[in-house]
Amino acid sequence: MSAPLADRLRPQTIDEVAGQQHLLAEGKILRRIVDSGTIPNLIFYGPSGVGKTTVANILAKTSGKKLCYLNATTASTADIKEIVASIGTIEAGAGILLYLDEIQYFNKKQQQILLSYIENGDITLIAATTENPYFYVYNAILSRSTVFEFKPLTAADIQGVVTRAIGILSAEKQKPITLSPLSLHKLSTAAAGDVRRALNMLELCILTAETDGGIDISDQSVEEILASNAVRYDREGDEHYDVISAYQKSMRGSDPDAAVYYLARLLAAGDLPSACRRLLVCANEDVGLAYPQIIPIVKAAVDTAKEVGLPEARIPLANAVILVATSPKSNSAYNAINRAMADVEAGKTGNIPRQLQNKHFDGEDAAVKGQHYLYPHDFPCHYVNQQYLPNELKDTRYFEFGPNKTEQQYKEYWDKIKNKK
Repeated sequence: MSAPLADRLRPQTIDEVAGQQHLLAEGKILRRIVDSGTIPNLIFYGPSGVGKTTVANILAKTSGKKLCYLNATTASTADIKEIVASIGTIEAGAGILLYLDEIQYFNKKQQQILLSYIENGDITLIAATTENPYFYVYNAILSRSTVFEFKPLTAADIQGVVTRAIGILSAEKQKPITLSPLSLHKLSTAAAGDVRRALNMLELCILTAETDGGIDISDQSVEEILASNAVRYDREGDEHYDVISAYQKSMRGSDPDAAVYYLARLLAAGDLPSACRRLLVCANEDVGLAYPQIIPIVKAAVDTAKEVGLPEARIPLANAVILVATSPKSNSAYNAINRAMADVEAGKTGNIPRQLQNKHFDGEDAAVKGQHYLYPHDFPCHYVNQQYLPNELKDTRYFEFGPNKTEQQYKEYWDKIKNKK
């Protein structure tokens, strides 16, 4: 059985690697490391199918070291010890280069075992991870390694790889392969930066279109294959948090088109809880007092979405997301509570003024006896001037009215009752 297309097309030199020009272009740091032939400990961080393993293989060839491969999802401590046992043998005379895929799945003890051999130079480590290494990799390994972030490939990068693959497959099968420019573009775009995904979908297209006379891949068959291979993101990975971040920032930034797009990505992944939670947060944090009526409206939409479930949940959520995105914005309440929390956490508490305390008698040591609380409803406009904050904070201002129409109306009333006009 032939190897997968992605393996058969794997670049053999750095110049053949698609994308990653921020790392591999002439003069860039990783390119200089490759050209030097001396390999330090490295950590490659980025999504699947963007060239991490390919670059590691090329580095191994230039180093002259024995290449060992482990995948942390299945490897055990025994596998590490087996590799360590080959240190100093003729086979590993130039040293060992260990490519450890998905290092985030190694526990701290396993990473510590590796560390001792990394420190004395017996093993050179190239670790790959789809997760942020600063959260998942043991600090001692991080401090002895250089981290390089691999980016998702552009559609143009992938289009070049797919075109090359079509030529290779056509030669292998000795049949012409036709794919329209439109379908080529769609295939490259739908891969979402993952070359392996694009090549897998291309192989499937060819499998369903091959005849004795040739391989004519129709636009319709491409559409069907793309629909059955819709991109999903990892709900536990970095992309999960990136999508959520973009979702809330698009609502805050008053872009309803981007906001509803990121909502669609969340719902396509079945992540209804995150879509609802961030929507509620955004209504309170970013619209807030500029349109306070939005809070119960959004809550009702979220309750409806949870009641009906997916796929119908998309409808009330779309209404609410677009409403939040197009509403006036204010973070005055958000800023006020943050300032107050900062003072509380800094220990600025003080004693509650006597007139606000929940007691109706004074001790013998009280200089002024009696609560002397003034009931605001007994005064014109239901307001009377009295101190509410502790003495240590009595002149502190936490809340400032926002410039929006609603809060300015509140301010006009505020100024009136406090005789500030």
